[in-house]
Amino acid sequence: MFDILQAIPTWHLVGLFLAGMVSFVISTISGGGGALLLIPVTSALIGTSAAPPVINLGNFISRPSRLYLFWHHIDWSLIKYYVPSAIIGTWLAALLFSRLNGSWIQLLVGAFLISTVFQYRFGKVEKSFNMPKLGFVPLGFITAFISTLVGGLGPVLNPFYMNTGLKKEDLVATKTANSFFVGLAQIGSYTFFGVLTINLWIYGFALGLGAIVGNIIGKRFLAGMNVKQFRVLLILLMAVSGVVMIVQNVEVL
Repeated sequence: MFDILQAIPTWHLVGLFLAGMVSFVISTISGGGGALLLIPVTSALIGTSAAPPVINLGNFISRPSRLYLFWHHIDWSLIKYYVPSAIIGTWLAALLFSRLNGSWIQLLVGAFLISTVFQYRFGKVEKSFNMPKLGFVPLGFITAFISTLVGGLGPVLNPFYMNTGLKKEDLVATKTANSFFVGLAQIGSYTFFGVLTINLWIYGFALGLGAIVGNIIGKRFLAGMNVKQFRVLLILLMAVSGVVMIVQNVEVL
């Protein structure tokens, strides 16, 4: 184990810790996007193929801290619709992880995120469509499948949560609870199919520890925001994330 630690550049671990902290401060105050923000940084540090499992592992390690911070705000009625189908999507995606190109998927997701600016009229509208709870069944499968393949979908789920009427802490809390159960399936499936090596576990822990610090700092900022400020920031993050996803994946293609 000590030899493995010696072989890992210290600056990689420090870089992942700082990236996790900064991205999860932003993620907490804007309702998500931590994983998406981490994709380019993590890919540059440890390689594109290693980024998805490391990001998902780091996210999973950080989620208990966010669950603790936001426990009383969770809408458990949405969990039962989202989680079962999401777990199925996660295991199927882990099986196909090494065989698919996720660039086209991210292009479509990027276009959807940019469209939310117009759907919500630049933050002036609270809901752009009615989202039934039953809709979280197919949504859970699709988003878990894609995020397991590419390392994260950022704030793509936010419009659906917003259109159920969730706001601020309620949105962050419910999304985190769903992500925690999906994370259990992701780590289990990555391990089962031999994707997670010892090096990737170490990278994931460095990222996760930084994300925990980011969660704590971000919650303090979130408490001082009103609902409209939160919604505008959420939409801004979705739009920027969409542009980044499209630019990155057009270059790959």
